[in-house]
Amino acid sequence: MVSSELLYIAFVGAVAVERLAELVVSRRNARRAFARGGVEVGQAHFRVMALMHSAFLAACVLEVDALDRPFPGLLGFAALALALLAQALRYWVIATLGEQWNVRIIVVPGARPVSGGPYRYLRHPNYAAVIVEMAALPLIHGAWLTALVFSALNAAVLAVRIRAEEEALGPAYAAEMGALPRLVPGRRAPAPEQRGGP
Repeated sequence: MVSSELLYIAFVGAVAVERLAELVVSRRNARRAFARGGVEVGQAHFRVMALMHSAFLAACVLEVDALDRPFPGLLGFAALALALLAQALRYWVIATLGEQWNVRIIVVPGARPVSGGPYRYLRHPNYAAVIVEMAALPLIHGAWLTALVFSALNAAVLAVRIRAEEEALGPAYAAEMGALPRLVPGRRAPAPEQRGGP
């Protein structure tokens, strides 16, 4: 009989393979963006972010194996559901952005901000998916230490990343998307001329 630990390791492995496939798509999109005059920013923090994400997947497996974390029953199933929902949101983001999707910050001059799909509800749905995943993926098999440590590290990295991305996207992005919440879904605020009162 296959143990829950082996099933979990296989699941984390599938996530790792999916991330490698995303990198292939990202590199293809980056080449196209650079061919259209795209400019990259945030290279220094990107290297830190890439290292953190790789270490995160390894830590998920290592904590479960080395500390013999048991499958936590209902909590594990709830965490699995959240991890799958986060992945679905990530796919929705990739499908919505199309060739503009990238793991790097590459801004093509004159490109209009994307405001469809999940971008109708928040400015950074991909980062919202990452936040959920960093908490949920380890908790599927009780790796609470990994969930805590990497959620904190991810919060620090995203504070830098989001600021750099929004600065790079500039005033057109701020005008189009600035009324939306960054990471928690919500409704677009009405334009100033549509608001009642002073």
